[in-house]
Amino acid sequence: MPSQRLPLSRKFLIALLSVVLPFYIILSILSHTSQIRPSSAARDPQATDIIELNHTLVPLEAHIMSKCPDARDCLRDLVVPAMEEVVEKVNFTLSFIGSVDNNDSIHCMHGPSECLGNMLSLCAIDLYPTDPVRYLGFSNCLISSYAKIPSRELVEPCALEHGVDFEDLNSCVSEDGKGLDLLMSSVDRSQSAGVKRSCTVRVNNKTWCVRDGGEWKDCPGGSNPKNLVEEVERLYQE
Repeated sequence: MPSQRLPLSRKFLIALLSVVLPFYIILSILSHTSQIRPSSAARDPQATDIIELNHTLVPLEAHIMSKCPDARDCLRDLVVPAMEEVVEKVNFTLSFIGSVDNNDSIHCMHGPSECLGNMLSLCAIDLYPTDPVRYLGFSNCLISSYAKIPSRELVEPCALEHGVDFEDLNSCVSEDGKGLDLLMSSVDRSQSAGVKRSCTVRVNNKTWCVRDGGEWKDCPGGSNPKNLVEEVERLYQE
């Protein structure tokens, strides 16, 4: 089904935030501990040449749109189960798909609310760059109920469940240009990789599998988490 493509400029973002996210500014969140096991390996998730225990971490990347049902299925059925097995052996990156025009506006396939959903995930990554378990869990929680993005009823419980500080998340999304700059950088990364379909999973900078139109496509290595885990293990040992 055709999806709406709307630009998100800085001025438009400010106006949209004032309508959609006013509760972020007034809500105070007490300190809390994540119920998800955090990664024990401190690392930059954007780096590709980190050495750990004489092994190079395997680049694993998922390119998604936050309000896409294929992204929901891809994270739930492939990426998250695989990450539970190989989180210490990969350099994981979560990237977002869209476009940036010459007028400094971002186009998101499912409209401005998707751009906000993308920014929420990217701000979680920015806040916890060495903890993919935390920010991936938060993002998966949002996208599991993607139709509700970016409502308070969805974002607040997901933040609480996965140990993402809600006040810091709000500051990142709301402060002048921060969330939008993160989104622009992420969209540019997906464009540079030539990725246009959500969800596209890449291993070692090559396409591993695509979830598109409710089907797995272009998955020569298999769409089962076990297949992905085996490939990461093989590359990690090289």
